[in-house]
Amino acid sequence: MIPSAFEYERATSVDDAIAKLAATGGTGKLIAGGHSLVPLMKLRLNEPTTLIDIARISALVGIRERDGLIEIGAGTVHHDVATSALLGAQCPVVSDTAATIGDPQVRNRGTIGGSLAHADPAADYPAMLLAVDAQIHLQGAGGPRVVAAEDFFQDLFTVDLGPDEIITAVRFAPVRAAAYAKLYQRASRFAIVGVAAALEVTDGAISAARVGLTGALSSAVRLSGVETALVGQPATAATVATAATGAGAALSDVSADLHASEAYRRAMVSVFTKRALEGALARLSA
Repeated sequence: MIPSAFEYERATSVDDAIAKLAATGGTGKLIAGGHSLVPLMKLRLNEPTTLIDIARISALVGIRERDGLIEIGAGTVHHDVATSALLGAQCPVVSDTAATIGDPQVRNRGTIGGSLAHADPAADYPAMLLAVDAQIHLQGAGGPRVVAAEDFFQDLFTVDLGPDEIITAVRFAPVRAAAYAKLYQRASRFAIVGVAAALEVTDGAISAARVGLTGALSSAVRLSGVETALVGQPATAATVATAATGAGAALSDVSADLHASEAYRRAMVSVFTKRALEGALARLSA
C-alpha cells in the first residue's frame, strides 16, 4: 500500500526537533531509520501529517563512557552498537543483542531510540536494557527527564514517552557477567522468546540478578521470580538450571500467534532463561 500524504522536515538539533514536533499539534512523528514507522505508514496504521527527520542530529549519535556509565545516543544505528569496541570490552551483552537484530540493511539504518520508542513486543533491546538496569533519557518542551527501563515499557507498543518528547540517550553501568539468548522468528529475526540475564557475584555467591524477557508478553518484563531464586545461591550451573525451571509457567497472558503457541512459548521461556544465565556465568571467568 501507499502511505497517506505527509510533509517532510529535517531537524538540525534536538531543540529544533522538539519545536517542530510541537508545531504539528500531536500529528507529527519523528523518523530516523524508519524501519518501525514506515511499514505502519504503508499499511495506514499510522498516518502522521508531518515526518521530522532526526537522523542527522550529531548530538544523538555515538557511544561513549561518561562518569563511569556507558551512554548510547538514541540516533546510533544497530550496526554501530553491535561493533562497538567499548561495548565489546565493558558490556558485551549490549553489542551481542544488537547483532541479533534483523539483517545488515536493518542494522545499518535502524536506531536504538527508534526501536525503544516503537516498543515492539518482540524487540530485542528492551529485555537487554532491563537486565543492565538502564536509564532512558528523554527531552521535551518541559525539559529533560530520566525514566528507568523497568518503568519505560508499559504495554503493547506503549512506553512512558510523551507526544512532545524525544529519546536522547540510554545510559547504564557496565556489566561483564551478562548475556542474551534468543529464539529467532526465522523470516523477521524478531524474538519469539528472548531473555537477557545479568549477574553480580560476591565470594562465589550471586548477590544480585536481573533477568529481562521479550517476545512472550505484550511488553518486556523482568522475571522477578527467577531473580529471587538466584540471589544468595552459589554461582553454578546447577543454580541457574534450578532457577530457570518453570520460569514460563509463572507468567500470565503469554502470547500465542502463528509463530508459536502459548504452551510452546512458556516452555521456551525456561529454556532460554537457562541459556542466558549460563552465558552470564561463562563471562564471569572470561
